[in-house]
Amino acid sequence: MLKADLHIHSTVSDGSLSILEIIEAAAAKGLDAIAITDHDTFSQTAQTPKHPKVKIIPGLEISAVDRSNSLRVHILGYNLQKPEIVGQLTQPLLEARHQNTMKQIAILKEHGYSIDTEKLSRADGKYFYKQHVLDYLVKTGQAEEMFGAFYKTVFKNNGICHFDITYIDAFDAVKAIKQAGGEAVLAHPGQQQNFYLIPALVDCGLDGLECNHHTHSERDRAAVKRYAEAFGLYLTGGSDYHGIYEPQLVGIGDILSEESGVKALC
Repeated sequence: MLKADLHIHSTVSDGSLSILEIIEAAAAKGLDAIAITDHDTFSQTAQTPKHPKVKIIPGLEISAVDRSNSLRVHILGYNLQKPEIVGQLTQPLLEARHQNTMKQIAILKEHGYSIDTEKLSRADGKYFYKQHVLDYLVKTGQAEEMFGAFYKTVFKNNGICHFDITYIDAFDAVKAIKQAGGEAVLAHPGQQQNFYLIPALVDCGLDGLECNHHTHSERDRAAVKRYAEAFGLYLTGGSDYHGIYEPQLVGIGDILSEESGVKALC
């Protein structure tokens, strides 16, 4: 069986490693295939070189929501034949996230923090994420760590920067991926506890479920497998690697896809 990590983020969205650094890490780990699934964009595909040993699957992760209850739902899309169809849906989200972060920067400045936006990293060289702000504040000594007390009191728990954007409807995300000729996979349903949506998402064209993920318990993985068997879906998996931009311990290739997902996508 091929060793494949089908969920990785680069500097094109909210990852801290470049595409080349990710590919080098995957090759060093002995992986046969990876998918770089940056949030809400497919532009990394044009920036991804071929590698003699590691197959790179084109993908993205759409930041979506169940509009009935505002519960987060992330949809992975792979092998899109017409990515511009999905781009029409996700481009406004990229702009909204950037403006949201600019608002957070303005509020932080009002509260005495010094932030030079010219020195902040940008996703795809264009967009700010809150992770870029946190990284800057840590590097300039204004916060102790990325996801410590500062993050929890400022960006969470009704802090001064605890506000967000309106996300894409999960059903629209799956439909757009299918219209684009791609494969749609529900990402880490155990993490976001949205198993209940699977039957309706299948009706929209859902192809697979992410089973192997660092947040999934044995109970979560068992539930994913039951749903996959009941609805004829394949299973994927991956590290969901973000580098220093997420509080996680797993690295590229530490969590691999199930075989059915590898066969379907690679």
